[in-house]
Amino acid sequence: MSKTPETSAYAPPDELTLTTGAAANGGSCVARHDGRVVFVRYALPFETVRVRLTGNAGGRGSYWNAEVIEVLEASEDRIDPLCPIAGVDGSGCCDLAFADPGAARRLKGAVVANQLARLGGYHWRDESEATAQPVGERGATGWRTRVRLDTSRDGRAGFHRYHSPELVHQLDCAQLPPGMLAGIAEKQWPSESHVHVAIDDDGTRHVVVAGTPGARKGTSAGGGHRTTVAEGGYEAVQRVGGRSWQVPVTAFWQAHHDAPALYSSLVTEWAQLGEGMTAWDLYGGAGVFAAALAQAVGDTGRVLTVDTSRGASRSARAALADLSGVSVLTESVRRALAAQRQRADVAVLDPPRTGAGREVIDLLAAAEVPRIIHIGCEAASFARDIGLYRGHGYAVEQLEVFDSFPLTHHVECVAVLTR
Repeated sequence: MSKTPETSAYAPPDELTLTTGAAANGGSCVARHDGRVVFVRYALPFETVRVRLTGNAGGRGSYWNAEVIEVLEASEDRIDPLCPIAGVDGSGCCDLAFADPGAARRLKGAVVANQLARLGGYHWRDESEATAQPVGERGATGWRTRVRLDTSRDGRAGFHRYHSPELVHQLDCAQLPPGMLAGIAEKQWPSESHVHVAIDDDGTRHVVVAGTPGARKGTSAGGGHRTTVAEGGYEAVQRVGGRSWQVPVTAFWQAHHDAPALYSSLVTEWAQLGEGMTAWDLYGGAGVFAAALAQAVGDTGRVLTVDTSRGASRSARAALADLSGVSVLTESVRRALAAQRQRADVAVLDPPRTGAGREVIDLLAAAEVPRIIHIGCEAASFARDIGLYRGHGYAVEQLEVFDSFPLTHHVECVAVLTR
């Protein structure tokens, strides 16, 4: 009796020639070999490519991973790579640098639509028309304002290879504006540390090293890791909607220069708040959305912004100190929701990549929040969360996908849910 690929002790070849199918979530395209799925990185749909197997290439696996080493029949959407350091044997920074930017936005939209259908039970528009919207007018390159580098044992800064501890020490990633990392490659840094670099809204560069011994007093990245300011300051000036924030260079802020203003404007429009209403800003970070929501509800309204980060909460309290209706809470969203006794008219959620999850969405539904704006930066997690909302009777009123991370497979999704 012949064995199936799943149970066979068959040793796979090192290389294969495959024709790819549709794009999968995570930056690969799906191909098949002898009934087994192969996830191919650095390919576009419907190309014929020569690949080498990587990672899960054992005989018993139900799927293999592979990367393109030669393109035999290229898609018309393939271009010369826009990032000089990305790709096979290079940095893991720009895994779609070889795709025409317009085609990449269509590919991302199709991936999100597929995830919504599979994991959320929701069919978003016509999948053939799905596309991610551009963010601002900066184009596919030079859009990033913050980046974290790691250092090797010999103190050189670099980007990681894809899913690897190895570093690439060439630093001219196409996501970065010219000059952002000038001089960083030449400098000797503390061994095995993190080098955070930010260009703020005053055009000032800040360089902060985390995880180093003997750091300057009064600066801490949390978790026991001390930080040293190598250039500029520990906090960067960020401006949205006429308001300023002082945000630690090591803390979260949207990577795309134009994303904070775009999302803030969208939240203001989609929240449909009025004077005296109540809003929750969950996973609120430095409180950018809280500022927009507070303006909408006026002096008689109430906004609660919640985040676990003490640094983000400090930034929020300082930036929003003049808004008497805003409360800043440093707490988990789950515990904060469980303690609320006043119902919100609108809740805005911007959870981490893993999504909000069942427990938080159950609490929102139990609180009978009638209007929710949910933001997600990972397609599968976002789709699962949409499915959880729908299970509680929420309907998707509006949904957009944004190309907030050009040259990569990553997206930002925003949905309005009502019931």
